[in-house]
Amino acid sequence: MSEIAELQLTTLPTDLTVDQTIMVRGEHVLELPKDLYIPPDALRVFLETFQGPLDLLLYLIKKQNLDILDIPIKKITIQYMRYVELMQHLHLELAGEYLLMAAMLAEIKSRLLLPRPPCLETEEATADPRLELIRRLQQYERFKKAAEDLSDLPQVERDIFVVQVTPPLLETCVTPPAVLMQDVLDAFVTVMTRVRMFADHKVETESLSVRERMLIILDKINSESFVSFVDFFKKEEGRMGVVVTFIAMLELIRQATIEIVQAQPFAPIYIKARN
Repeated sequence: MSEIAELQLTTLPTDLTVDQTIMVRGEHVLELPKDLYIPPDALRVFLETFQGPLDLLLYLIKKQNLDILDIPIKKITIQYMRYVELMQHLHLELAGEYLLMAAMLAEIKSRLLLPRPPCLETEEATADPRLELIRRLQQYERFKKAAEDLSDLPQVERDIFVVQVTPPLLETCVTPPAVLMQDVLDAFVTVMTRVRMFADHKVETESLSVRERMLIILDKINSESFVSFVDFFKKEEGRMGVVVTFIAMLELIRQATIEIVQAQPFAPIYIKARN
């Protein structure tokens, strides 16, 4: 709570002890001077000190190091009512929630003091009437602590400020260097040398196809019963023709379309259709 609020709480109630007052020029002040004039809006900050009745109760409990799970209702109620009377004395508008909390404290106090009739000895009736207030205080304390933790984090426009710097416009005048004719000739020689280093690589489709060579072999075998192995190879096709023809024969053998026969070892090899 702020010093202004603390000042108001310790100067106005008439039943406070000397230790609870403030010193003005070496004397204890127990009440406000009768000729003291306070403008209506002078204590507006006082209302903003607490965020509501739960905030006030939590302050009173922590100020006296009380256990929130074992609240002395009588003591807290008296202090709370002093605060309410203080605001009424200063002609400050009381929010309805403050009066509602005062009524709730009075009800809890009466339920603790008055004996319970035997006919109402149920579980709900015998429960501690402070439990609901304790639950609300604990919940409010958690939310308040979370809000304080969030407020401690760096915030833009409060702790962090975006720096905007506009760089100055600098006009520079760059004079291009002079080019000598020898430099131009050297560049031309470099380009010509680079052109000669490049070689064109042409990729052409092979005129020989394994699939076409397989069809040629089958046509030749179908027209003749036996065809010599060497008759399938043509000299003008070169090495590529030999490779393509041999691969075509192997593929037909794998498909069980043709077979290779030989009369005896080292005899000529023939190709014939498989029956």
